[in-house]
Amino acid sequence: MEVKIFNTAEEIAAACAEIFAEQLIKKPDSVLGLATGASPVKTYNELIKKCKNGEISFSQVKTFNLDEYCDLPRDDKNSYYTFMHENLFNYVDIKEENVHILDGNAADADKEAADFDAAIDEAGGIDIQLLGIGTNGHIGFNEPSDSFSDGTFKVKLTDSTIKSNSIYFENDSMPRFALTMGINSIMKAKKIVLIATGEAKADAIKATVDGEVTPICPASVLKNHSDAILLIDKEAAKLL
Repeated sequence: MEVKIFNTAEEIAAACAEIFAEQLIKKPDSVLGLATGASPVKTYNELIKKCKNGEISFSQVKTFNLDEYCDLPRDDKNSYYTFMHENLFNYVDIKEENVHILDGNAADADKEAADFDAAIDEAGGIDIQLLGIGTNGHIGFNEPSDSFSDGTFKVKLTDSTIKSNSIYFENDSMPRFALTMGINSIMKAKKIVLIATGEAKADAIKATVDGEVTPICPASVLKNHSDAILLIDKEAAKLL
């Protein structure tokens, strides 16, 4: 696991976008694993710029998103479907049929999860997976646990995750469940890039980088990946 420390979130975004651009130039029909939340927004802005100036194209790309809230309408302003379209897909040349986002309202969550994993396999697996990290060390919505999760599954969100994400819901009630790629699903990606900024992530980064590999800090499993890189700022790295 490689760790690179930057001064600003803007520098991280530029570096991360360059990694993804290199992948798309090398393999125009790449399969991308994408994340939501505050961390990747600046990276997506950089990728939009690269697409608009002709450096890269998403026309052959397939994407799979890490997770989605349950019991939230797909067109809700806080759904990850809406997030991805408003922060990336609406501004690049991706084909809508190549966008894969879990349906948090599926009548059969287990079938939805299994079908999602099967679709990733059918696409040839994820070439590069983008991750953020929660203050408790979660990746996707894989919360601290007694064991590492396997494939995509329905998860009950922890109080700390609800507290962190509830700022986006203002007066609306935040969902308590989500569908998420499992740890083993994430680890199948050929390359993994994790972004972390801010002092609030320092404890999680410390546990990920310097701690033991344990499901109590789900992100620590990245130590076992053959090609994982952490792009973090000085605040997130302050305990290293």
